[in-house]
Amino acid sequence: MVPLKRRKVVGNYTGAGHGGDNSPTKFPDVLLFLLERKMGASRRAFLSQLGRKKGFHVEELFSESVTHVISENNSGYEVRTWLDSQRRAQGQMMAHLLDISWYTESMRAGHPVPILERHKLQEQHNDEGEAVVFSVPSFACQRRITLDNHNTIITGALSLLAENAELSEEDGRGVAFRRAAAVLKALPEPVTCMTQLRGLPCLGEHSLRVIKDILENGESNEVESMKQSERYKALKVLTGVFGVGAKTADRWIREGIHTLHQLRDSGHALNRAQQAGVEHYDDLNQPVSMAEADAVGEIVEKAVVSVLPGAQITLTGGFRRGKPSGHDVDFLITHPEEGREEGLMSKVVSWLESQGFLLYHKTSRNSYLESANGPARPASNMDRFERCFSIFKLAKKYHELGKDAGPEETKPAGHKPWRAVRVDLVVSPISQFAFALLGWTGSKLFERELRRWAGQEKAMSLSSHALFDNKQKRYLTATSEEEIFGHLGLEFIPPSERNA
Repeated sequence: MVPLKRRKVVGNYTGAGHGGDNSPTKFPDVLLFLLERKMGASRRAFLSQLGRKKGFHVEELFSESVTHVISENNSGYEVRTWLDSQRRAQGQMMAHLLDISWYTESMRAGHPVPILERHKLQEQHNDEGEAVVFSVPSFACQRRITLDNHNTIITGALSLLAENAELSEEDGRGVAFRRAAAVLKALPEPVTCMTQLRGLPCLGEHSLRVIKDILENGESNEVESMKQSERYKALKVLTGVFGVGAKTADRWIREGIHTLHQLRDSGHALNRAQQAGVEHYDDLNQPVSMAEADAVGEIVEKAVVSVLPGAQITLTGGFRRGKPSGHDVDFLITHPEEGREEGLMSKVVSWLESQGFLLYHKTSRNSYLESANGPARPASNMDRFERCFSIFKLAKKYHELGKDAGPEETKPAGHKPWRAVRVDLVVSPISQFAFALLGWTGSKLFERELRRWAGQEKAMSLSSHALFDNKQKRYLTATSEEEIFGHLGLEFIPPSERNA
């Protein structure tokens, strides 16, 4: 128990003391108040409602009657400072200053659990001058970034701002937010104050403003407002249609089309890809699991080996970086003997069609030409391999290929024994395979930073096809990703740590 100055009722915002909830109170001697600072309004509202349903008395406003003050990611000093900042103090009162863990444990138990030492907030002053100041390399391709990071709320907010910028065709702003998020992902522990970020690269004024808002309030007002905007919602829906980019979605929005239903009723002439995207919209906007990616891989391997024995198939993209799910499945195909891969794609597609696996496909031929003077245009993440963009018809887990799991009457009404899955197939000559594997593994920002490093630091041009030394005017060969990193003077970073 710690003494607190007694004051009149104050709160994060106005409202009824008990939130207007009529749930019966089982523990009248326990009056809880959840501090919104760093927790965020939406999470606070959810947790308050949960507590009331469990029979706890959760006050919407702080008052002298409160017995337990609950906070998240705050020190005892910070909570005490917030309480002392409230005006019109009146005398002294007693209350527990507790971490959110006490609240969640009490929710699980269905009653107030005993207060242990670990539940109590630390009382020491969180001196920003003593906070650890972080340091990270300037390029994302120099950093090891796994799927787990210590600042998910901040990186999630910055990633949403990046996505919104990209959907609005403001690619420069999108890259800036992505780079800022990548810096936060690389930090070894959670950010607790702004001074820790001094001197870090890629953190612009806008990103710092968002980070400060989150540290102080638990969420970014800008991000929350953006998520609720009609334009953002419409862009998400329309670009979720396979074959629809930001430019087309923007044009439709200006025509008053905001939903899939409105698009269907608009009478717009859609191309083949967009027609397939509308028809299979729900499936294509459902994450693809690792198990489903493996199932697709078995089909692709069977198709490839049947037309070219000895060919090699590699799962790339986010799954190669360790992600448990993704929005599509990417495969890189090659053959140990240079030239044997030529003409392979058309044969693979024919086999897949004959077996009924393709709902949609579009192929493009290899248009890469190697010039003695180096790449004809600046390296980019758009390569020129022979490739096939497709939508697979994949049997669901309980409906094996060619074999029903049970009689039809046991299946729910409207049951569909398959789902649509986006699949990209890419064929590479073995001489370019290492570069293709590096490029198609990602992440997109990691690859962008590799190319930026190559150009700015090494006077080289890197693509998914080759690495060209602009000083020596020659191509540098490589048979592995490790060799490419070596040419670039970088420490090798495995796929699982390229999640920038």
